[in-house]
Amino acid sequence: MTSTTVHLAVYDTFADWETGHITAHLTQNGFTVRTVGPTTEPVTTMGGLRIQPDLALDELDPADSRMLILAGAHLWDTGDDLAPFAAKARAFLDAAVPVAAICGATAGIAREGLLDDRAHTSAVPFYLDATGYKGGEHYRDADAVTDGDLITAGPTEPVAFAREVFARLGVYEGEKLDAWYRLFRDSDASAYEILSS
Repeated sequence: MTSTTVHLAVYDTFADWETGHITAHLTQNGFTVRTVGPTTEPVTTMGGLRIQPDLALDELDPADSRMLILAGAHLWDTGDDLAPFAAKARAFLDAAVPVAAICGATAGIAREGLLDDRAHTSAVPFYLDATGYKGGEHYRDADAVTDGDLITAGPTEPVAFAREVFARLGVYEGEKLDAWYRLFRDSDASAYEILSS
């Protein structure tokens, strides 16, 4: 299962639009996306969709995954409900399995200390400063940042976030990765021919 399985964390108020490009293109390219929730009880996304998680967080083993993807959610900023997901991200990174975090999830992993010594980005620097983390000197003003096994992105950058995930997993590479990004970021029709060849 580890060769093609990617885990997508889902929880109440999950920002469902932030991972749509990722899940669609992973599935079309031979990957299996499994959802992992706090439990296996259904969750409701920010868009009002109900998702039945495939497994509970305490069942998730990094050895069974190629990557853990954490999207934003109101819950990242309103308490500690999602702290176990940040702790699981630590377990993934400790096991050398990549983690990708966007939007509010960057604050969650900042609180966990995972951004203290890695290059990263988020919405704006002061958003992460409010977490009390110690990684401000590593903040990059960029759409998305990859530092080893950790990918971060700001809330308005789901396409750049997807690009970094695809690069890390080898879904698209080189000219095709660039074409995918130009097609979905810029609506560059000339990129379609490259991508479909």
